[in-house]
Amino acid sequence: MKKLQSNLKYLGLFITIFLFSILFAVGSVMYDGFFSLQVLLNLLIDNAFLIITSIGMTFVLITGGIDLSVGAVVALTCMLSAHLLEKVHMSPFLVIPLMLIMGSLFGFVMGYLIQSFKMQPFIVTLAGMFMARGLCYVISIDTITISDPLYQAISQFRIPLPFDSFISIGVVIALVTLLAALYLANYTKFGRTVYAIGGSEQSALLMGLPVARTKILVYTLSGFCSGLTGIVFSFYMLSGYGLHCIGLEMDAIAAAVIGGTPLTGGIGFMTGTLFGVLIQGVIQTLIMFQGTLSSWWTRIAVAFLLCVFIILQRVILSKKESRKVLTNTAAKAS
Repeated sequence: MKKLQSNLKYLGLFITIFLFSILFAVGSVMYDGFFSLQVLLNLLIDNAFLIITSIGMTFVLITGGIDLSVGAVVALTCMLSAHLLEKVHMSPFLVIPLMLIMGSLFGFVMGYLIQSFKMQPFIVTLAGMFMARGLCYVISIDTITISDPLYQAISQFRIPLPFDSFISIGVVIALVTLLAALYLANYTKFGRTVYAIGGSEQSALLMGLPVARTKILVYTLSGFCSGLTGIVFSFYMLSGYGLHCIGLEMDAIAAAVIGGTPLTGGIGFMTGTLFGVLIQGVIQTLIMFQGTLSSWWTRIAVAFLLCVFIILQRVILSKKESRKVLTNTAAKAS
């Protein structure tokens, strides 16, 4: 029985990995040049910032919460970084840690409001989204181009790999973030508490787990990931603009859900989130190779996949509940 429940738990993750493999195989058969290491690495290069944001979002979703502010915080990080570098002429070695602190503080305040005043995460993070986006336009209504030599050098730097392939610094940062997230989620008391809160907050309280502190830390972590994403996105775009990353929060939620993290909380896979991002990336790459379809077809395909995975998650949860009822009935009968 336990083995069956474990298989059901990981079913969404297995399907996500299988779907990515199928999509990549289809592209390799249909288009010349698709099956190459560089095309695969380009998925990571182009989506490094989304991977980092989605990791923070996954932690939030596991607790049963949501964070709608991430895209706006990324935009604010880009805009404030550009302003401090170009207008104030601050050293990038000061700007980068300041942006990480700002993102973490933003998440901490939202987490504190959610936990201390029992406010809905949707409302609090929606307010955070409006505030961060508004602050972007307080700084400037125009694009601020980043010409700092360090940012320029990082943006252009490529790490060579075998078979004439390469990755960017952003990919390294994203993969290190993923490894840190895997460790936090699977090998720390913080990670176990996050899953316990998502499973049943009341049960977590009865077990004596630090629920309040953990929930605040989860939103602080999400804010930190948004700040880090803003830095990586600054390397990628070399500019700050108030309209950067509109809809990024929805892409992050989609990546987590496609990766096997239900919106109800209690279950979540960092590896699944990575493949959720890569699935969005490979769909976009397929459309680009096809050449005649609009990029908006990516949104349509992701919307379809979201519906499929939400239905799948609902079926899995229903089966788990049925098994639990049968187990309880058998235990009472014996």
